[in-house]
Amino acid sequence: MRVIDLIGRQHTPLKGKHMGIEDAVNKGKDLFEQNKDKIAEAVKSEQAEDISDKVLDGVADFAKKIAPGAADKIDEIRDGADKAVGNE
Repeated sequence: MRVIDLIGRQHTPLKGKHMGIEDAVNKGKDLFEQNKDKIAEAVKSEQAEDISDKVLDGVADFAKKIAPGAADKIDEIRDGADKAVGNE
């Protein structure tokens, strides 16, 4: 078997997979556009606030353990992210 034959055979399945991913991304975009009001409402909900606070606190605590000298900057970034999610 020639190298060109191998390359051609490997390329064809990848091309098919790429189109599947592209289709999935486009469907995701369509679903987002159709439901963006509901998504925005969910992101600003009390439940999202509670979950995001727990996640952001955990990430901030972890980052402070890795870079204790950057605690003030980490808190600043955490607070900025918190304002983007939830209702507080």
